[in-house]
Amino acid sequence: MAGNASEIKGIGGATPGWYAAGLDHVWLPYAQMKTVTPPLAVTATHGSRIVLADGREFVDGIASWWTACHGYNHPHIQAAVERQLAAMPHVMFGGLVHEPALTLARRLAAMLAGDNCSTDLDRVFFSDSGSVAVEVALKMAVQYWGNQGIRGRTRFVAFNGGYHGDTTGAMAVSDPQGSFHTAFRGLLPEQIVVDLPVDAASTSALEAVLADRAEQIAAIIVEPLVQGAGGMHFHDAHVLKTLRALAERYELLLVFDEIFTGFGRTGAMFAFQEAGVVPDILTLSKALTGGTLPLAATVARRKVFDAFWSDDPAKALMHGPTFMANPLACAAANASLDLFEGEPRLVQVAKIADALRQGLEPCRTLPGVKDVRVKGAIGVVELERIENINALRQRFIAEGVFIRPFGSIVYLAPAFTIAEDELAKLLAVVRTVLGNGAAQ
Repeated sequence: MAGNASEIKGIGGATPGWYAAGLDHVWLPYAQMKTVTPPLAVTATHGSRIVLADGREFVDGIASWWTACHGYNHPHIQAAVERQLAAMPHVMFGGLVHEPALTLARRLAAMLAGDNCSTDLDRVFFSDSGSVAVEVALKMAVQYWGNQGIRGRTRFVAFNGGYHGDTTGAMAVSDPQGSFHTAFRGLLPEQIVVDLPVDAASTSALEAVLADRAEQIAAIIVEPLVQGAGGMHFHDAHVLKTLRALAERYELLLVFDEIFTGFGRTGAMFAFQEAGVVPDILTLSKALTGGTLPLAATVARRKVFDAFWSDDPAKALMHGPTFMANPLACAAANASLDLFEGEPRLVQVAKIADALRQGLEPCRTLPGVKDVRVKGAIGVVELERIENINALRQRFIAEGVFIRPFGSIVYLAPAFTIAEDELAKLLAVVRTVLGNGAAQ
């Protein structure tokens, strides 16, 4: 690979042994292995900091793909995982259950209900990644109709700019042009991908599709308020209200993918609560365990679950990840929920949002900047283009921050507990690097 491991310098000018020995045996994500710049060797984390093998520390601007909402190494989560490790690190969830999972399911159901007990998002299916949570949601939606004797509803309506994961079903409901999945077009089932109903024209176009093809459609799937990995596109609550109304008019299920937006990222605990629109199925992951361990959940409303409640074994949901409801991950998630209940996370998100607005606004006048936008603890500078994205990433690293632009955007999605001076540094570096024309 480019920059062979033996050429990478670490502590004291030498390559750490584990790095040199292992790098040539891993396949890195979203990377052309022949030309990729070798990754940074990390030995520790704390707070909003990433510590490298050579002793350098970076301020993390994206919370490890948006997961570490409480910062790294939070002692409350650490202690919960350690206690669980001593008692039971794992047990299969087939024929067996355990307290961490049942407690977590109960707490999630209560949290999703909020002040509106009629929400009834109260059946939780655990898995171990966001993509799998989406796969489970898609299977639920298709079988929901089949279990009622309604055949042929096997298609999904999804949206341009959307991104739902890297497994086959999740790829199929992601943007076919703007996602990472163009190489797999011949493999993926054909879904119905249209523009979000943001105005009269796009709403009319969507309704025309539904009117023509409703009998083929199982559900509509959308990322509420923010389309994340597809480009950090924002839309308002009116879009979701429109989707809810159309789903009811054409008797479709509505799936909200809150893998990115859930757990405070947009400013409310969940984006659907801010919008005042309840989906039929909800997917959660990323910040669910505070960035500590992999865990995901697909949560169904009662009417969905009731379609599977039967004396007929064939009407059961046939899905079961090996590490489903892993006790360590569930313990971490319960500890994370403790922190949301006991510490002012949403207040911190609001303060971060204010800082992002103030700190990124000067970028609006820079050459090549198309837009600046902020939603909760998400700050985005959209550029006309990024000529050399790897070079731009390296510029940020040279400034002592870990920011990972993609597509045509530079964005920040830090931990909610980030210190004011650390956030100020991230903002200053974005302004400086973009101001120097590094993206051109």
